[in-house]
Amino acid sequence: VQLQASGGGAVQAGGSLRLSCAAAARTFSWYGMGWFRQAPGKEREYVASISWSGGRTYYAESVKGRFTISRDNAKNTVLLQMNSLKPEDTAVYYCAADLYGLGAQAAPEYDYWGQGTLVTVSS
Repeated sequence: VQLQASGGGAVQAGGSLRLSCAAAARTFSWYGMGWFRQAPGKEREYVASISWSGGRTYYAESVKGRFTISRDNAKNTVLLQMNSLKPEDTAVYYCAADLYGLGAQAAPEYDYWGQGTLVTVSS
């Protein structure tokens, strides 16, 4: 499975960005998908995830109510809508695929990773 994340950029605090992750996989709809992020000097952290059907979504407390994860299995795409961005959201964001399809919340549960896309939020 190849994953390609895009949509990062620079935005002011309070602004919005939408990240997209395109998957090259005939069986994309089987996978749970997740977003993680890594800020400079920090460990990678969980952001949000979604089950194979899209029926279940999960969020880190730090983004709950501001970020929304969704997927379009017909287009092999998962999105992360990020609103009310804060400077502490600045990080490289990664999408990942989980073979079990549940939308796990821990990085070791993921089997495939895309390259990151940089999000910079200025105050």
